[in-house]
Amino acid sequence: MVYVTGDMHREEARLYDRKIKRLKKRDTLIILGDFGFVWDDSDWEKKIHKYLGKRRYNVCFLDGTNENHDLLNKYPLTVWSGGKVHRINNRLFHLCRGQIFNIDGFKIFTFGGGESLDREMRIEHQTWWREELPSKKELEEGVENLEEHSCAVDLILTHEPPALVKRSIAARRGKSEQVSKLNCYLQEVNNNCTFKKWFFGSCHEDRIITPVHTAVYEEVHSVDGLKSKK
Repeated sequence: MVYVTGDMHREEARLYDRKIKRLKKRDTLIILGDFGFVWDDSDWEKKIHKYLGKRRYNVCFLDGTNENHDLLNKYPLTVWSGGKVHRINNRLFHLCRGQIFNIDGFKIFTFGGGESLDREMRIEHQTWWREELPSKKELEEGVENLEEHSCAVDLILTHEPPALVKRSIAARRGKSEQVSKLNCYLQEVNNNCTFKKWFFGSCHEDRIITPVHTAVYEEVHSVDGLKSKK
């Protein structure tokens, strides 16, 4: 089975959540950005990688707005379940942007990344990386992969939501949220693709936004029942 959860931000206690510890062999947990455990290459961090890599289930994560891309890109790039990944440690993977994975019978489109609104207060290559926003190549690769699958998938998993969903969340909160080029790109994906469910993590809340868009933070959601019919 496939499960999704939201941003962890380097909170080790989240890894030992009882719902996660109950996952079985061949299950897959996907974290929707801001994983936080590929940050400084410390001994503590390496122990976390080793722990997760030895789980009986797969642990996968998207990149968000708090990732060390210099370090992340040093890990081996390979293909797993049909899409490009960085293999961090055995069963621990970073799912690259614009890929389509086939996991437990689900066809899943992934696209990490975001935009730090406080980037002017950060230091490049220490607390902020330009790579947090996707490159033209990554955007184009995402479109190409979707077109190869007739723009039809079961699940879309991202860190950021589509532009209209982000604006809706901001309006409910009484705020005027900035929309990035990534949000606009994801809106085009939303408008032109067929999918059953879209999960995203950047808004830090557990809430159903529309019948097909769900914000995920601390909850662990099973996506069983959304498989394509043969």
